[in-house]
Amino acid sequence: MPIENSSRSTQFDSQSSTLVALYERSCAALYGISSEQFAAIVDEIVRKNFPPNAHAAEKATFCASLHLEELAVARACAAGNERAWQDFISRYRQKLHRMALHITRDATHAGELADSLFADLYGVNLRDGVRTSKLLSYTGRGSLEGWLRTVMAQEFINRYRKQKNTVSLEEQTDEGAQFAAPVLNSADAPDQRLEAATDEALAELSSEDRFTLAAYYLDGRTLAEVARMLGLHESSVSRRLDRVATALRRRILAGLRARGMSHAQAGEALETDVRDLRLNLRSRLTQDSDAKTFPEGKDKARDARDCGNG
Repeated sequence: MPIENSSRSTQFDSQSSTLVALYERSCAALYGISSEQFAAIVDEIVRKNFPPNAHAAEKATFCASLHLEELAVARACAAGNERAWQDFISRYRQKLHRMALHITRDATHAGELADSLFADLYGVNLRDGVRTSKLLSYTGRGSLEGWLRTVMAQEFINRYRKQKNTVSLEEQTDEGAQFAAPVLNSADAPDQRLEAATDEALAELSSEDRFTLAAYYLDGRTLAEVARMLGLHESSVSRRLDRVATALRRRILAGLRARGMSHAQAGEALETDVRDLRLNLRSRLTQDSDAKTFPEGKDKARDARDCGNG
């Protein structure tokens, strides 16, 4: 599966001194990625993280902070480059098995989890006849090892969720499971500006922050469970949740103000019950999820917005 050149105009000239320096740092040429292809990859990542009118110096600083060599390995692996896969396996295969064992605490299940993730990373599944790899989602904003740990933990939760879906409706109700809220009348529906501001704020979160919020607030996982999945200390997860929730509330408020609300109106809009939003929070916070409704931890999602309000 070759790396395709982007047909869109890019924000970076592949021959500019900035791109040449980034390209050399990435060692992308070792994996058959041309400077033009590398420029298209960087441009794609920048477009996802900055508005079109962002200052060029800010974009350049952001690009310099990326884990460029790991980004090149990941994208080359997704394209099926043999050398990249050899390097990836030598660096991460044992680490993935250790991560899986740390999460599952069982050698058999750890092997199954790690092998399943390897298949997804390699791109066994086809979409419209084309092999797809999860590694295309890696953007280099954090370390590849940290990203793999997050994806591994999400895969474990997805498996757990699918197993729970085999439980009868009666048993789920007895356990306190909550299901989709009824469709609201248009007069009772929350302001669409809140939905847009919330969606925008969630999109700006890193994959690890989104996973942490989803695991704790949507899936009802304990701090200890989330910490174990991410290989962090429980206190680190607690501090991350506080930081992300506070920043999320601030971003939503800013988004509402930018959409014409006063400070008072924005604060009032944030009191909306998240179950009334016509926005799939789970699909925004998680990847590859088959769940259509919120499980028992749903009400915590509102707390994520409110905890920064004291």
